[in-house]
Amino acid sequence: MDGAQRKAAIGAYKERKVPAGIYAVRCAASGQCWIGKAPDLATIQNRIWFVLRHGSSTCPSLQAAWRAHGEASFAFEVIEQLEDEEDAYIRGRLLKSRLAHWLAALDALAI
Repeated sequence: MDGAQRKAAIGAYKERKVPAGIYAVRCAASGQCWIGKAPDLATIQNRIWFVLRHGSSTCPSLQAAWRAHGEASFAFEVIEQLEDEEDAYIRGRLLKSRLAHWLAALDALAI
């Protein structure tokens, strides 16, 4: 890959549309559900699973359930994907309000 191709690839990466939204992590063994918001739904599951495997999750109840039941008991699902929003402030407020809605609707815990 020469310099021009590299610059084009970097530019394309920076211009890509990143889907933001609300996701759920469910434990089949305990029936518990945790809800979170993410500015990039494509990468959030890898991040959550990584911190859980290393025992460094900031959500104590999720980490405890992970230790008790193991990775095989957990499932990740996208609950709601937001429309593209150019303004980060508006997207942040929308994510926050949709998170509150889903926490109440599913009687879940926040991540």
